[in-house]
Amino acid sequence: MARQGRNDVQTRQHAAVKNVLLLKAGEAAEHVRLAVGDYEQWFLTTIGLKGYRFDILPVHRNAPLPPDARAYDAVMMTGSPLSVTRLEPWMERVSDFMVDVAEKGTPVLGVCFGHQLLARAYGGEVARNPMGRETGTVEVRLTDAGRGDALFDGVPDVFAAQATHEDIVTQVPGDARVLAGNDNTAAQALAFRAKVRGVQFHPEAAPEALRAVIHARREGLEREAVARGVTPGEHVPRLLAGLAPTPAGRQILMNFLERFT
Repeated sequence: MARQGRNDVQTRQHAAVKNVLLLKAGEAAEHVRLAVGDYEQWFLTTIGLKGYRFDILPVHRNAPLPPDARAYDAVMMTGSPLSVTRLEPWMERVSDFMVDVAEKGTPVLGVCFGHQLLARAYGGEVARNPMGRETGTVEVRLTDAGRGDALFDGVPDVFAAQATHEDIVTQVPGDARVLAGNDNTAAQALAFRAKVRGVQFHPEAAPEALRAVIHARREGLEREAVARGVTPGEHVPRLLAGLAPTPAGRQILMNFLERFT
């Protein structure tokens, strides 16, 4: 079951149902929303509602944050078309909230924008990727630390993931561990604290979601590729042809919800 914007704090349920606070950090383009739903729907579809109750809080619209997270077994943050490099007041409020609840023991997972916001909150730096936007189904490699981390239990050392981002964590916080990376983005996954994780890729996204994103950004993707020397008309068809299922994505989300809570 999913509810929009519940702000009251209730006693955590000790039955099989786990309560998850999903912080919505932005809205997908209209074409994407019509085709595959908005960002929160990607999480709900991939994880499923059996055994979970999601409260969806549109923090990018200044939805009030709960006074604490005792009602929740976990907090997660979505991606966003907005950028951590152009901080807005709501971003700083949510950043402080995530760190506060994390330091009090609630598991926190940031995805894409959420990953970058956590990195900045813990002392890292975020900037535009000099290698350009990473989009489509990409290959990600676990580090030695990642192979031993519960977030990646049952995930191959090299796995496919969906990606769409142009900002990256350029300086990892001093006490964070890099769990995964690839040639485009060295910090594809980070461990900030014992129960705090961030992933740059999108474990919640299906190939259909990336297909919609690519179509929505077709002109920009083509323009960027041509500027890098790619033959006009080649880049977008190549991205679409390369889309593939990414079963590791759901495994990673379920590992977080089951192994960290």
